[in-house]
Amino acid sequence: MFGNMGAPELLIVVFAILVLFGAKKLPEIAKGMGKGIKEFKREISSINDTVNSISEESKK
Repeated sequence: MFGNMGAPELLIVVFAILVLFGAKKLPEIAKGMGKGIKEFKREISSINDTVNSISEESKK
């Protein structure tokens, strides 16, 4: 998920986010990111379903 990032790099990223946005905004940002990821996954699933449906129809 995070590629070649290890624990030290992740800590630096988290620290930078805390400095930039502050601790009070962090839960709000995480919630927004979670919703965005959920929507992205839903759309990818929808696209896969459409492609599979078209593929099945073309085989007939």
